[in-house]
Amino acid sequence: MALRRDSLEGNNAMIVDHRLASARQVVSPNADVRPADEISRIVLHSISLPPGHFGGDDIEALFTNRLDWDAHPFFQSIRGLRVSAHLLIRRDGSCVQFVPFNRRAWHAGRSRWQGRQALNDFTIGIELEGDGRAFTHAQYQHLADALTALEGHYPDIDAGETVTHEQVAPLRKTDPGPSFDHQYLSRLMTQRRARQST
Repeated sequence: MALRRDSLEGNNAMIVDHRLASARQVVSPNADVRPADEISRIVLHSISLPPGHFGGDDIEALFTNRLDWDAHPFFQSIRGLRVSAHLLIRRDGSCVQFVPFNRRAWHAGRSRWQGRQALNDFTIGIELEGDGRAFTHAQYQHLADALTALEGHYPDIDAGETVTHEQVAPLRKTDPGPSFDHQYLSRLMTQRRARQST
């Protein structure tokens, strides 16, 4: 099957071989083959490790099974956890990709949306570095770039139908939290789509 190459003028949001070209690539072992050839939705998450701390290597270490469980008391509560996401968008807007989009990342866990379960099977998981407080302008900008590239590359994705971890696992999760500005993201997406159509 031929691979598509999609580029958005001016923002370096390009997908090549199921990877976002603007993202630093770090391989996570916490991924496997999708059970069907379907990529049709995006799930947004937020994470900070330890909680409330930004920067550092702990999130990458968690997603690559290198986290020192004894380095912080909180880490004992997640000892042995094996998780990943396709993308992590840092506070400064920089992006790390852990899993190619055509593979299944382990991000949503037990989940349900619109009558479907096991959302990892057909979704792309994007983590924003944060702890429920306000996200940064740079994060929204890079997220909008990534979403625009994803919906341009994968025809079954409508970025306007992006859901949150809280929505798909409401009894377990609260991320990305009430401070996530869906309206601001929607405005950024509208701007990017308008640029693409001209």
